[in-house]
Amino acid sequence: MAEELELVLDRASVDPAVHALRPDYRAGLLAVDGLVPAPGDAAGEELLLRAEASAREALAAGPVEDVPHVAAWREAYRAFGAKPQRTRTSVEALLRRAADAGLPRVDRLTDLYNAVSVLHRVPLGGEDLARYAGPPRLVRATGTEPFDTTAGGEDVVEHPEPGEVVWRDDAGVTCRRWNWRQGRRTRLQPGTTSALFVVDALAPVTDAALDAVLDDLLDRLRGLGPDVRWARRVLGAGTAAGAAGSGVGS
Repeated sequence: MAEELELVLDRASVDPAVHALRPDYRAGLLAVDGLVPAPGDAAGEELLLRAEASAREALAAGPVEDVPHVAAWREAYRAFGAKPQRTRTSVEALLRRAADAGLPRVDRLTDLYNAVSVLHRVPLGGEDLARYAGPPRLVRATGTEPFDTTAGGEDVVEHPEPGEVVWRDDAGVTCRRWNWRQGRRTRLQPGTTSALFVVDALAPVTDAALDAVLDDLLDRLRGLGPDVRWARRVLGAGTAAGAAGSGVGS
């Protein structure tokens, strides 16, 4: 039900310690249900090709670190002790890949959100909402939270650095270093039917530009099923957990 999606977002939060680090940070959240899983298709391929051309154009004008939102995220990473040259933001990694070898072809849901991330030059994460335990929240880690990932081809549990900015739920970390690496537990699956998308925004991305990303993403997601239900919310420094500001439709 759309009301259940709205409840998930009403309980989402960004810890004040994160906004103390970057007061300009906003999280655009979009929860959707009723998605019909499918492999990549012609519409997705056209969108990926547009995104790759856009990335090549952007990087032809200068190095990726000069892209304004990439530069802002590099500063944000340094603020909590991460080295952006070694651990790149998701949008920087996608821009580099799109302009060079091309974006991966996974399935129509993953292809869609990767392309939207590149086209709008914003970090955009996609998670399987059915695999969440409790609400999503952005915090500065204590260093004890579990993060399930792979290393050397083996499944392992790692822990973030103390003070690292992470997305988490009740079971552990879902994404490390703000938007660097997603965990295995909540990542999108070939059979995902309900999903949570997170658009991370810093200045110079305006509130209007963030809304435009959410509008574009939602318009495309509504084409992935005959009865897609959705809820959206933007969390900023002046938005308390549970505050109004979400929208629901079907």
